[in-house]
Amino acid sequence: MNLRLVICILILVPTLKIYSQELTDEESKLYNIVMEYRKQKGLGSIPISKSLNVVAKIHVKDLFNNKPTTEDCNEHSWSSNGKWSACCYTSDHAQAKCMWNKPRELTNYKGNGYEIAYWNSSIATAENALSGWKESPGHNAVIINKGMWKQQWNAIGIGIYKNYAVIWFGNEPDSN
Repeated sequence: MNLRLVICILILVPTLKIYSQELTDEESKLYNIVMEYRKQKGLGSIPISKSLNVVAKIHVKDLFNNKPTTEDCNEHSWSSNGKWSACCYTSDHAQAKCMWNKPRELTNYKGNGYEIAYWNSSIATAENALSGWKESPGHNAVIINKGMWKQQWNAIGIGIYKNYAVIWFGNEPDSN
């Protein structure tokens, strides 16, 4: 075997193992079906971000455990029960900076984060989350870079917990 190939394998295998351990099976499934959907639209894959995965996993647990959503506050809201700033994200997007700043607030990620969120009355799955997002013009636009979201995503993080699924997108590559 070629020495360069052996070195590349030794470097790549631990990296893949780290990422596979970060995503549950259902989160990996969501990543894969989202990337397949993007491929069908002529778009490339988005690299998994360790930092955005952290933000996604924290947020789905906050959504489920602390229920920051109310009649006025949607699923992009954050409770006051953690090591982050709380906010009520309203439909007029007045608190958008609260979302955009979360990756920098919770990790070493340098850029803004943009979240799509999904809730199911029973359990969130990869298939029903993507199906819901595809049916929502605003969420679908984020996934497939349409309209105001016509830009390059260089990082993605995924979290699924109980009734919630979220995907975080970022323009900046993740240095982690």
